Amino acid sequence: MTHNNRNNRLLEISIHVFCWILFFGFPIIMAQSDNGSINWKEFLRFSIVPATLFTIFYLNYLLLIPKLLFNEHKRKFLAVNALIIILLSLAIRWWNDMHVPGPPPDMFRRNPPSQIVFVIRDIASLIFSAGLSVAIRLSIRWNETELARREAVKSMKEAELRNLRNQLNPHFLLNTLNNIYALVAIDTDKAQEAIQELSKLLRYVLYDNQSMYVPLKKEIDFIKNYIELMRIRVSEDVNIETHFRIKDNSQTPVAPLIFISLIENAFKHGISPTGESFIKIIIEENEESIICTIQNSNHPKTTTDKSGSGIGLEQVSKRLELLYAGRYEWKCWLSDNNSIYNSSIILKI
Repeated sequence: MTHNNRNNRLLEISIHVFCWILFFGFPIIMAQSDNGSINWKEFLRFSIVPATLFTIFYLNYLLLIPKLLFNEHKRKFLAVNALIIILLSLAIRWWNDMHVPGPPPDMFRRNPPSQIVFVIRDIASLIFSAGLSVAIRLSIRWNETELARREAVKSMKEAELRNLRNQLNPHFLLNTLNNIYALVAIDTDKAQEAIQELSKLLRYVLYDNQSMYVPLKKEIDFIKNYIELMRIRVSEDVNIETHFRIKDNSQTPVAPLIFISLIENAFKHGISPTGESFIKIIIEENEESIICTIQNSNHPKTTTDKSGSGIGLEQVSKRLELLYAGRYEWKCWLSDNNSIYNSSIILKI
């Protein structure tokens, strides 16, 4: 039993004890004499009704509801309750006939009350007590079912996120290794430098990426290392501009690698091998949100280019919906002349 379940159980028992103490307190008031003493015989006489209500309440609460009603034996549940109510109402009548003195002879000379009125009153009280027991147990069961459902949804969400991370890590590594492979044939020195930068990235991807959220400062450091790695392989014709406007050593939680696929996409489709190109990356933080804006020259890959499969952007969409449902905006658009591609993600804190 967890700590919360134990506390809830203690609270439930405390409420039951408190309510029944109050309920059985009324016979004490009725049995109290003018001088403040309590006539315990009178108390027992007046306690018959609370005792029968107590009996049918807990017969249902502890036995009949879990054994019959929750196991879909509704007819049997109703039949057993009907029998118990009849027996208890007869017991109340017998007890009152034996221990309650009758009214003065002239009190109801003209219209003496019918016993059936008292029987109906007793039966109605017993039905109410049984119904209250059912309502409370159903409420508790619904709450337990809802908590179990939320736990199941949470577990499914965490499993899906783990699966997405496990897909993203090899995808990211493959793309980065392809970039380094292209450098090996061109510039071995740059390739060696790229491998050193890659080791920094891998440490983050393999360890920090396993957390649901990481501090924004750590994510920005990873992005900076990635951009420096990409600078190694691009030509001087590519203008890479970055702006990181975040708090000093910002600890604002953010999902790891949530922006990296957009940045990968900018390097993949924003660089032309023959002409001038640019990539502009802005990540800023305010009291309400984290904003990532990326702008790059648009150089779509040809149909013969098989680099990349689009899995990165698909991952972004799924992870945003899982981690920031209702708390994010993601927009992608081309400029009027299709020369500039824009993407923007706003994460509400």
